[in-house]
Amino acid sequence: MCFFLIFRNFAAMTKRICLFLFACLFFISHLSAQMRWNSVYQEYIDQYKDLAIEEMLRYNIPASITLAQGIFESGAGRSELSVKGNNHFGIKCHGWTGRSVYHDDDARNECFRAYDNVLQSYEDHSKFLRYNVRYNSLFTLQRTDYRGWAQGLKACGYATNPRYADKLIELIELYKLYELDKATSYDKFMAKRGGYDRPVSQGMSLHPIKIYNKNYYIIARAGDTFKGIGEEIDISYRKIAKYNERDKNDVLHAGEIIYLKKKQKKADKAYKNRPHIVKAGESMYSIAQRYGIRLKSLYKKNQLSPDYQARVGDTLRVY
Repeated sequence: MCFFLIFRNFAAMTKRICLFLFACLFFISHLSAQMRWNSVYQEYIDQYKDLAIEEMLRYNIPASITLAQGIFESGAGRSELSVKGNNHFGIKCHGWTGRSVYHDDDARNECFRAYDNVLQSYEDHSKFLRYNVRYNSLFTLQRTDYRGWAQGLKACGYATNPRYADKLIELIELYKLYELDKATSYDKFMAKRGGYDRPVSQGMSLHPIKIYNKNYYIIARAGDTFKGIGEEIDISYRKIAKYNERDKNDVLHAGEIIYLKKKQKKADKAYKNRPHIVKAGESMYSIAQRYGIRLKSLYKKNQLSPDYQARVGDTLRVY
């Protein structure tokens, strides 16, 4: 009898453990099915957010919706349609008279619109929604109602995926794209970059553009040249070399800061009373690049001749 009770208790405990493990596995699998932050998606957002805001201010389509659709439809710019035809929104031909590409979708070898650049794709997406009676109901919604827009797109038949609205909402909330819907202005330089820039080498991603001391810059990669950077960013490579006080044929090294506009005469205001102490391996030029100031200005601020060589321990004014 005692043995029977022990066995029964053991069996009950084993059953509870199994149920617990099953619940844990279900919870873990549920979590894994949820969308996770993706650096590729974030790069896409950084590249195109100003273009999406520009379109929003012109056509009253939430920037959050445009970006979420762009990410989802184009695989963050890496799908076959986006690579071959700059089509970021999966818009099919539908009487289109321009260039087209063919791709398997709901059926085999379907006709999709193709564009010369991403700007044309974003612009056509805006017009496709704004001037198509099928989507008229969307424009009765508030620009900040991204949930209503996502659900409305699905209801109006934009996509056949039953979870289309949910996917857009997940993207918008994970990356806080709803914050862009309140924008009243955008960065014209970055909007142009999003519209026209394309990697020079196949398989390579665009250089992320950063902003510092009222200027734009990129970090050079191995094998970069001024000419290649100029072609990617659609700025004369001679100008870029001049902005960086270099010769247009100079060899670039990985990790170098390359500015895309003329540098300032002084460093950021944060360095007003913070001189730079020269460290080993630094030069007057590398210091000027670090603070985004012109080399001539650095010499002038410190009353130094143009042939002066920085020495370890030197104290230099940068503001």
